[in-house]
Amino acid sequence: MKKATNLRSLAAQLIERVVDKGESLSAILPGAQKTLADKDGALLQELCFGVMRTLPQLEALIGKLMERTLTGKQRVLHYLIMVGLYQLLYTRVPAHAALAETVAGAEVLKRTALKGLINGVLRQFQRQQEELVAAVDQGPQRYWHPGWLLKRLQTAWPDQWQQIVDANNQRPPMWLRVNRQHHNRDAWLNLLQAEDKAAFPADAPDALRLESPAPVSQLPGFDQGWVTVQDLSAQRCALLLEPQNHETILDLCAAPGGKTTHILEIAPQANVLAVDIDQQRLTRVHENLQRLGMQAEVRQGDGRTPAEWCGDQQFDRILLDAPCSATGVIRRHPDIKWLRRDRDIPELAALQREILNAVWPRLKSGGTMVYATCSILPEENHQQIAAFLAEHDDAVAEQLPEGQINGWQVFPSVDGGDGFFYAKLMKK
Repeated sequence: MKKATNLRSLAAQLIERVVDKGESLSAILPGAQKTLADKDGALLQELCFGVMRTLPQLEALIGKLMERTLTGKQRVLHYLIMVGLYQLLYTRVPAHAALAETVAGAEVLKRTALKGLINGVLRQFQRQQEELVAAVDQGPQRYWHPGWLLKRLQTAWPDQWQQIVDANNQRPPMWLRVNRQHHNRDAWLNLLQAEDKAAFPADAPDALRLESPAPVSQLPGFDQGWVTVQDLSAQRCALLLEPQNHETILDLCAAPGGKTTHILEIAPQANVLAVDIDQQRLTRVHENLQRLGMQAEVRQGDGRTPAEWCGDQQFDRILLDAPCSATGVIRRHPDIKWLRRDRDIPELAALQREILNAVWPRLKSGGTMVYATCSILPEENHQQIAAFLAEHDDAVAEQLPEGQINGWQVFPSVDGGDGFFYAKLMKK
């Protein structure tokens, strides 16, 4: 009989790779899940995402439970203890099972001598849980965000930062986009309800929020392209772009292809060029186009050097979903909090500026560009667009429904979309 994988030790190793080595959880988790049963894969994801979400609190608790932090070759056990604490605090795993499996994880990690230490720390936490949690929740760690990000949010959004932080700390809702080429939203919703699943419409015409997340295999017609998983805020990009049939449209920074396919659902006869710098992620664009039975030209390229991938071609519309800090999608990718650094923000703003300036000449006169980010930081958003408008006499910003003159900032909300920014620019 095959020996069961110890999920706690696996989670501890993955968390160490993210926090200490700067790897992305969404890049390394699927590989670890491949060999696991669905149920085990889901638990592994819950442990990794959960620890990422609550890291400052867990760090502070360990600080109170241990005199010295584990370092060097023992560092992975620091994260194993976190996995143990997270289970005791936030999961339905029975305490005895959480303890036994976490302690067994030390053996798998070939640190048998430290099993007693891990057992002792976790049992002490159980005895003093209430007072320990109350003590650490007095400090800034109760917000579960790194200090630099908290400071930026407080400075930028003095009235909203708490609501932003609260939303970032939630589990994300699952949003769907119904393919209007097959069904309208209500017709597909009827098919879903026939499967005993509930979903709620939103202000975007194709958007539905599932009452509770479900595997795509349970969504009617997913393999036939009837529906796509895409957050509500991401859906607004193609809607604001307003693509028309027979137009030439550029989707820049297109991977994994959710917005490319949405453009083609709205305007199936549009000529779409999807470009991304990451060759590996472009395979996802091809997969999405294939599943939906759509055609687009897909090229690898750097937004800063358009001549290399489109010569002197011009476009009727451009969607630029710019590389950004991803601070609006933290609830989906809690590791962002620990992968980003304060110094990244001016660097990202400089990159966005470079791409904007490089690609603007590719927009035809009378054309439309939508600039979007999944960020909630003004340097990447309103300030970026204000500076661009000041430098380009031929650019005019359209007033968006709920936005200021140079853009619309959306904050993440519990039952709403992710944090996003949009600016709609017309070329004179």
